[in-house]
Amino acid sequence: MVRERETKSFKKKYCKLCFEKVGFVDYKDDKRLGRFVTDRGKIVPRRVSGTCARHQKQLTTAIKRARVLALLPFTSDFYR
Repeated sequence: MVRERETKSFKKKYCKLCFEKVGFVDYKDDKRLGRFVTDRGKIVPRRVSGTCARHQKQLTTAIKRARVLALLPFTSDFYR
């Protein structure tokens, strides 16, 4: 018997920041940055979030700056 390959259909991920036409990611916009941080405080990788390379680099620098200025936490309270 020949097995047929199961094709998994997946939804194409798109850059949410390109869709919203964001030119530059600002570190002061904590609500937007909060979407790209897990509950443990980790930065969501590009393959999971679907952002393009340019916006992912801007996101990482903005999140790191926001952490230093205490706008975003480094880790969550219950994780410690």
